Amino acid sequence: MTTEQNKALVRQLVEEIFNRGNMSMVDEVFAPDFVEREELPPGMPRDREGIRQMSAMLRSAFPDFKATIDDIVAEGDKVVIRQTWSGTQKGEWMGMPPTGKSVSFGVIDIIRIADGKFVEHWGQMDSMGMMQQLGAMPAPG
Repeated sequence: MTTEQNKALVRQLVEEIFNRGNMSMVDEVFAPDFVEREELPPGMPRDREGIRQMSAMLRSAFPDFKATIDDIVAEGDKVVIRQTWSGTQKGEWMGMPPTGKSVSFGVIDIIRIADGKFVEHWGQMDSMGMMQQLGAMPAPG
């Protein structure tokens, strides 16, 4: 696949799976031997099932969840996206009861693609910023 095709596949991932909650896409775009390299909550599998669980957990806690791609860069078999994730906490998140507070925080993902499927993912999100916005920890200063 070309880098433009890889970027289009990542855009499809963000729109269909994260923004629309279309979990049927997981088996279409993630390789059976996909490996998640981002830190996940304890006990969450580091495979396609982990993607399903994390997506369901996000959408349950933040029913109006929205991922916006701010930048997308591709080279070789990797695509890097810088995103802004936002939503209003209406459900439990990581053991925290609903706060009704809105959050907006940054996420950076690196996705390796082979044969038109996602095979590896590395990611970083501003968890501290999100938890500060939810009131779970004090803001700096």
